[in-house]
Formats: sequence, C-alpha cells, structure tokens
Amino acid sequence: MASHLQDAHLPSDTESDDSSDEHERTAAFLLLVLQQAALHQAQDRAAHRAYLTRHDLLPHPRRQTPFQQVLTGEVDRAYIATMGLDVKTFKRLLSAGFEVAWNTTPIPRSEVAPSSEPRPHQRSLDAAGGLGLLLYWLNSTMIDKTLSQLFALVPSTITRYREFALHLLLRTLQHIPEGRILWPKDDEFAQLRDLVVARHPLLNGAFGSVDGLNLPTATSSDERWQNAQYNGWLHGHFTSNVLVFSASGELIHAAINAPGSWHDARVASKVYEQLEIKTPEGFYLAADTAFPHNRRTLKSKIRTPLKSGARATQQELQFTDQLVSYRQSAEWGMRAIQGSFGRLRLPLDANDASARHLLLETIFRLHQIRVRLVGINQLKNVYEPIWTETKELKHVWRNLQTMLFPEIRRADRVAQFHYVVVDE
Repeated sequence: MASHLQDAHLPSDTESDDSSDEHERTAAFLLLVLQQAALHQAQDRAAHRAYLTRHDLLPHPRRQTPFQQVLTGEVDRAYIATMGLDVKTFKRLLSAGFEVAWNTTPIPRSEVAPSSEPRPHQRSLDAAGGLGLLLYWLNSTMIDKTLSQLFALVPSTITRYREFALHLLLRTLQHIPEGRILWPKDDEFAQLRDLVVARHPLLNGAFGSVDGLNLPTATSSDERWQNAQYNGWLHGHFTSNVLVFSASGELIHAAINAPGSWHDARVASKVYEQLEIKTPEGFYLAADTAFPHNRRTLKSKIRTPLKSGARATQQELQFTDQLVSYRQSAEWGMRAIQGSFGRLRLPLDANDASARHLLLETIFRLHQIRVRLVGINQLKNVYEPIWTETKELKHVWRNLQTMLFPEIRRADRVAQFHYVVVDE
C-alpha cells in the first residue's frame, strides 16, 4: 500500500506578524478601557468627598479670622471660653518659652531634615496662633474641619501645627513653676491640713484626696492591648489614671496612662511610695475603699470610709461622714479636668501610648496653670473662704498664701517613671 506523505502547512512570516499586531492592539485597547474606568471611579469618589481647600477658607490666617478676632480683642471672658486661660496667663505661656521654641524649632516634616533652619515668618501662624490652635483643640471636641474655618488653614496644616505645638507646650509647662506637680514638703503638710480642718474638724491630718480617673479609649487593633485596656467593671476600653489633689485644688501627684484593666491600687503604687517615704506621721490622704491600705506602713497614711453595715461608734460615724464629704473634693478635681478639657471626652488613641502620655501630661499640667494663675478651682473656692471671712483671717490668709503658693519654687527634676507624672 502506498504511503501518503504530507507535511503540515507552516504560516508565512507575514501571517505571523499580522496575528501578533492584532494581539497587541487588543491588549492596548483593553488597557485603555481599564484606565478610563479607573479614572472615572476616582473622579466619582472625589466628587462625593467632603473636604476643604485653600480657596474655601478666608485668605489670611494671620488676619481677620474668627480666632484673630478673639486674640486681638484680649477679653478674659472670650479667652477662657475658647482657650481655658485668661489673657495674662496666655501671654505668660508665650513668654515662658513657647514663643522662642516656636520660632527656633523646625516643624517636623518627612521631606525636611531635622537640622534645617526654621522659617517662622513663612508659617501660616505665629507663636500666638500656634498656641491658640492647640488650646482650642484641647478645650473642645471640635474636628479639624471646624478648626480649619476658625484658623483659615487646611486640615493637613491644622494637624501638623497642632502636633508640633503640643510638644512645645509640654516642654514649656515642665520648666515653669506654675506647671509643676509637686508633693508637699515640710510645713506645707500642716498648712494643707489646716485648710481641711477649718471645714471638717475631725479630719486632723488630712492634707489631700485621691481617686481614679478612667478615660475612654478606642479599641486597639492589637488583641493583647485590646485585652489590657478592657475594664470589665465598666464594660469598655479605658486608660487608667490616679490623681491626688491637695486641699488647695492643685495636683500633687499624677499616675497616668496605665492600661484600663489595672486596678486603681496597682496604678497608685507610686502614690504609696510617696506616702511611705515623703509623708510625715500624722498626715494622710482621704480615699474610697478601692484603695487598700493593709500594709503596716500605710494604715495611718490612707483613711477610707467605713464599709456599709460595719459596726461603729457615734464618733466613728461622724468621722466617716466628714471623710466622705472631704473625699468629694477629688471628684470636683476630676470634674474640673474633664469639664475644662473637652478632648478627654473623645476616645484616646489605643495604638500610640506615647501620644496618649503626651496629651495627658500636657492636660494635667495645664490644670495646674488654671488653678494657680486663672483661679478656676472649686476646691479653693470651698476651703479658702473660711480663712477670709473676717479682716483678721484675711491678713492670716495673705501671709499663709505666700507660703502655699510661692511664685518661684525650688528647682525640680521630672521623675521618669513608667507612667507617673510628679516633680521632685
């Protein structure tokens, strides 16, 4: 049988090139279609986004803005309502180091070297504007879009200036006497005790009150931190703090930025050290029953009310009534801080412990400024008037005040503990 031999037909070079060109044209067309679709999607998203640009705002951040109207008006009422400080105190912070730091420190930016020369005259805000922006933010729950309209700055600039000013303000507060957090020393214990005893005669030895402050915190993306910050008693995520207030309304110790799952007694470990080492016998803090004081060295340094149902003498009941009444002063102090600084009513950043610490320490030191310089202080209003009811007592109080609130206190060292803010 004859064999049939036949080779397969091979395309010519011309046919192969035509097929390749067709595939390339198809691929290019598909790529163009995809690019056009992506562009339309981006334009559609941009059309529905709500944001502010430079042209949406007033033209000059340093002139004729709502903030500049308040700033140049120099009315105490307006300053306190918007920034929490009166005119004199605002200028005190500027002159105490904030203005110099603002003008001599470059604003951190990714495209600018840290050692670069600062150019303060080219910034949208001067030092007063930077401080005002930060105080507006701290004393309110305003979002950046609202601040943009008040200061005539786009939100990205608002964020950058605010973070820059926050570091500068804390540095300023740490180095001026009015911003320090100091445990009493020597005769100051007796002076504070006298303020308490004038209103609560049975509390001979009480010089301050202590309480815990739990601040709402966002839920962390890290499961370990999420568990650490969850407070089972309050059924939410919190950052724990323990604050000690003297009878004059000042903070004398602040343990801050601890995980919300920690008990107040654990957060207050450094408070116990202050009581054991730096507090003379016969003086004590008023606290609630959440602060255990079973240690022998603490039994006389922390006094708590009788527990419900406990058997007690009439004198013990009277002592408890006065102790509960005085311990309320810690609640006043907490309310003064939370009521003044609206930023604390919003959840804190759960994933940045250093940012939380920076914010909290700045706010607690600003509280000292408000108490000492502005005079916004419910504790002082309750306990000091007893000393000023008569002409003779007014004279005594003026002399006592110079001892309690000296303008310049001894040089301090900022204690660097894990979460404690207290000056030595």
